Amino acid sequence: MAAPGARRPLLLLLLAGLAHGASALFVVKDNNGTACIMANFSASFWTIYETGHGSQNSTIDLPPSAEVLNSSSSCGRENVAEPSLTVAFGSGYLLTLNFTKNATLYRVQHMRFTYNLSDTQHFSNASAKGIHSVDSITDIKADINKTYRCLSATEVHMGNVTITLRDVTIQAYLSNGNFSKEETHCTQDGPSPTPVPPSPLPPLVPTNPTVAKYNVTGKNGTCLLASMALQLNITYLKKDNNTTVTRVFNISPNDTYNGTCDISAVTLRVGNNSTLLQLKFGMNATSSLFFLQDVQLNMTLPDAKDSSFYASNSSLRALQATIGNSYKCNTEEHIFVSQTFSLNVFSIQVQAFKVESGRFGSVEECVQDGNNMLIPIAVGGALAGLVLIVLIAYLIGRKRSHAGYQTI
Repeated sequence: MAAPGARRPLLLLLLAGLAHGASALFVVKDNNGTACIMANFSASFWTIYETGHGSQNSTIDLPPSAEVLNSSSSCGRENVAEPSLTVAFGSGYLLTLNFTKNATLYRVQHMRFTYNLSDTQHFSNASAKGIHSVDSITDIKADINKTYRCLSATEVHMGNVTITLRDVTIQAYLSNGNFSKEETHCTQDGPSPTPVPPSPLPPLVPTNPTVAKYNVTGKNGTCLLASMALQLNITYLKKDNNTTVTRVFNISPNDTYNGTCDISAVTLRVGNNSTLLQLKFGMNATSSLFFLQDVQLNMTLPDAKDSSFYASNSSLRALQATIGNSYKCNTEEHIFVSQTFSLNVFSIQVQAFKVESGRFGSVEECVQDGNNMLIPIAVGGALAGLVLIVLIAYLIGRKRSHAGYQTI
């Protein structure tokens, strides 16, 4: 549990965590009452779930009432089981950290989150019910006998769930029942435990984004194949002077992505530490068409009055083509999502649901590319007409010239 009766150093550490507003200390002890795992962090859980009216999202913060679930936590046994920490909160919510080690390092090998879709407080009108679990490997690791320390936000992506850990202090395989004074710092913090300054804002008029390739595969094979460059156009209120600004942010090919394949929906999620963009493609079985139906964006804007930016639209009908074919457009497209957010798409070719052999099917070009061809066609037609007129005038003039020199 959350360290009842902990010694004074632990109490001071707990008070330091509470100064940040949400951190909590969790301790796993062996049968002798000696601590083998200690963890101090705050966490939030962002989840996408389905309702009868489309996708919704829910954000759950780790509450102060969270506690160690002793029945699922363990110090491990040599060559039998590895240490694990399970934190329980709310109605059926569990966060589990499983540890492993080698001669020089220990790490959080797996992180698992269990949540309850029957909890109407956080999952209103959810189509599915009951307990669900997701898991992922992590990059949380430290030297043996040292404390893992990370002031920066750390995101762990688990399909439709993103876990954000903040102000993290963790140590497993404790040698003296308390945190070590020596620390291993996360990459985000750098060599010293100082907060990482926010990234500089992009210029008002950035260069065009770089084309990235995406492939989403399910149990029945590839359900989405895409090659495109994405750009976010966002309008927000600045916190320093309350002025409204519009900025554009490019999605990088280096950003991580994942997705899901369902019978009637194909989802692509692209993101980094501050941005999560979700594109959901739907289909019309009657007309055998697929199309971009839903766009959702969660983003952190450091200079905004409200730093947490969210926008969504689940009634779109963009990037449409016949199922089995691919949609292609070289012309820049602007997809209006909300009053404050539009998605700019460049050089796109996308195919959803039915993708044979991992390759694009027959191309269906966008109307804009067809309109762009009208100008060279019109110019070519005008030039051809001009050549024809000149040729006819030449032939008529030549005929009249011959008629003037006939023999009498």
